[in-house]
Amino acid sequence: MPSRRDMLRLLGAGVAASSLASWRIAELHAEIKTALKGTIGLQLWSLRKSLPGDLAGTLGKIKAMGFDVVEGAGLWKHTVGDLRAALDTAGLKCQSAHIPYERLEKDRAGAFAEAKAMGASWVVCPWIPHEGETFTHDNVKKAADLFNAVGKDAAAADLHFAYHCHGYEFFPAGKIDLFDELVASTDPKTVSLQIDVFHALLGGAEPAALIVRHQKRITSLHLKDLKKGFPIKTGTAIAPAEADVPLGTGQVNMPAVLREAAKAGVMQYYIEDESDDPLGHIPQSVKFLQDVKL
Repeated sequence: MPSRRDMLRLLGAGVAASSLASWRIAELHAEIKTALKGTIGLQLWSLRKSLPGDLAGTLGKIKAMGFDVVEGAGLWKHTVGDLRAALDTAGLKCQSAHIPYERLEKDRAGAFAEAKAMGASWVVCPWIPHEGETFTHDNVKKAADLFNAVGKDAAAADLHFAYHCHGYEFFPAGKIDLFDELVASTDPKTVSLQIDVFHALLGGAEPAALIVRHQKRITSLHLKDLKKGFPIKTGTAIAPAEADVPLGTGQVNMPAVLREAAKAGVMQYYIEDESDDPLGHIPQSVKFLQDVKL
């Protein structure tokens, strides 16, 4: 860590307090090394409560926890230029960006431009609009048509596109469920999958088996764990904050998930924590990934 003399010398040279903070963060930073071949990033939604009011400080904490990569989920009341500058200052790369369905439908060019301005090469749709708790064949058809168009346009814009599962899709539809129907209706060349293992389990799917079944389409995972004893119901998409627990302490068979993901060649992993204590949970999840054996 810098000595008091070093700090005074820097201050005397006119270095801003933010620069000192960045130096201290760099000293604290320890790369997240795991048995996985891919990168371990953080989905910024995890710190949605602090990002609007303390962008630089929050990104600094993310870097100090060992992350080099993040996934975006909005601008947090900042301009895209300010967000990119803050990411650069913190030494973080935005590798992927969640973009709402409606924006991909109505402002695709603007969405792509925003993702690129943040530095992202991936655009991910996190939710398909539908009425209440009912997800239908019509929702699948409309979404598949949109995703095929978005995927094609993303490729033309030198971007990649993926859909993030959220639990409501795992409703039976004959011999398959609606998620499988959606996968079968989209172009494997331009529409990839991001599997949220928490929401897959919550919605009635077995995450490891899901990865095996769609291994050729899966390019990233959202890693979070579902509290032991929390009820699982087919088609469920939303859970309260207390249902989210650190990796390895809940119902998700995380070693099996990670083994199958590694076999499938998944290269992007994003920790996401939707609890009321993300800064307490995230380091525990990082340690689990560092210690897990495949």
